[in-house]
Amino acid sequence: MLTGQTLLYFIYVVAAASVILAGEAFYLSLTRRRSQRVAVNHRLRRIADDVPAEQTLQSLLRERGLTDSGDFVSGFVWLNRLYTQSGITGNPMTFAASFLLAGLALALLLWFLIGLSTLMALLVFLLVGFVLPLLFLRRACNKRIQKFAKQLPDALDMIVRSLRAGHPASVAIGLVAREMPDPLGTEFGIVADEITFGLSMEQAVRKLSERVGFEGLHLLSVSLSIQAKTGGNLTEILSNLSSVLRERQKLRLKIRALSAEGRASAWIISLFPVVMFLILAVVSPSYYGSIWGNPLIFPVFVSFGTWALLGDYIMYRMVSFDF
Repeated sequence: MLTGQTLLYFIYVVAAASVILAGEAFYLSLTRRRSQRVAVNHRLRRIADDVPAEQTLQSLLRERGLTDSGDFVSGFVWLNRLYTQSGITGNPMTFAASFLLAGLALALLLWFLIGLSTLMALLVFLLVGFVLPLLFLRRACNKRIQKFAKQLPDALDMIVRSLRAGHPASVAIGLVAREMPDPLGTEFGIVADEITFGLSMEQAVRKLSERVGFEGLHLLSVSLSIQAKTGGNLTEILSNLSSVLRERQKLRLKIRALSAEGRASAWIISLFPVVMFLILAVVSPSYYGSIWGNPLIFPVFVSFGTWALLGDYIMYRMVSFDF
């Protein structure tokens, strides 16, 4: 049963977390606005520091968790790929260590202040230290792919116009790198630099597809590969690919609009029991009486929590469409 002192500690922890999150959101908002005023994309800001182009390319790849040649660093390829495709810049070890330390600090705090059991404290550490960063990376990856999908048709149209004006393909890609914002601007800038330092366009676009994870880039890579081997009108190929990607994007948005009601219902049904439990715990701590001392309470919570998660997964699959 929650005592008054325990409830006070809980309120302090929630208030501190809220202040930290609000401060971080304010800081990220300021840095994003300032970066938008400085340059169009991250790569152009790095080039403005008067650093050699090859060193700039290597630093851009290293901060994405890649080697100087653009290959994955870690032996856990799926984890390295997820980190790279999320678009997070910085040392991957620092990213992992921050979540591990946060999970350890939160588990120890709950263990000392609230008297949480060792098993539950270990569960909190595992959730914050391992599960939360994976969910964070997955969400960042999906958001970045969606943003890239919106920008790619415009970039292909820009390349087509540049090719029709008589420019070579490498110059057209460099134009996209200068004119388009992130994430597409920096990624195409890396492609332009890799072509400059000896990679073929087909190889550079294939590496781009691995860094981003968007299926439209796989289509672009295949189109360039076929065009390089069999010939053909490159501007016509890219123009048709741009039209296909736009139609796919329209269809995707239409599907999301049609499934919005189901997704909202899934969120409401999933969160309602949790919200009611928290409200009762705060308003009336003695509502559940001495039930917390019953040895059956933990297995019951685990069983019903598993069923609830299974139902959430089924509802998620019902409103998620892959095409």
